Amino acid sequence: MIQATARLLAQRGLEGASLADILDVAQAPRGSMYHHFPGGKDQLVGEAIDLAGRRSLASMDGLDGQSPEAIAGRFLAGWRELLVRTDCRVGCAVVAVTVATDSDDVRATAAAVFASWIERLTQLFVAGGLPESAASDLAIGLIASTEGAVAISRAQRDIAPFEVVAKQVLDQVRSVSAG
Repeated sequence: MIQATARLLAQRGLEGASLADILDVAQAPRGSMYHHFPGGKDQLVGEAIDLAGRRSLASMDGLDGQSPEAIAGRFLAGWRELLVRTDCRVGCAVVAVTVATDSDDVRATAAAVFASWIERLTQLFVAGGLPESAASDLAIGLIASTEGAVAISRAQRDIAPFEVVAKQVLDQVRSVSAG
């Protein structure tokens, strides 16, 4: 159910991921929802975006010691691959929840996911030779720029906006790396 929820959030957003839809995609009986998630949909959504966050962190494995450009390139390549594979129909489950939830608990989980991405990218950029202050700023900018580009590409069903932002981000990384 957690995987089905993460997938639906990335495809349809919070409003498009009803309990009936989640149970249908997960092929799970209604009773299992309340058995496994006594906190209801908020608990399930929180666990789904936590899963999405962990998956994104796992995509950064093996980047320790790489150049900041290689790190940013890998981050962007993951989003590019998702957009191309889905014809720009899938975005970020964490963003989808962040902009739509009324739950402080779910919003806190989303904030923790973003914080973990920023922390990991910062660590990678520092290991790649950047000072920590520049690395943290670059990590925040990379995530924010990419998320915005994904949203625009989804809205337009066109990879071009993502590619414009990806080029600009890589140019900025090269500039920051050059000192």
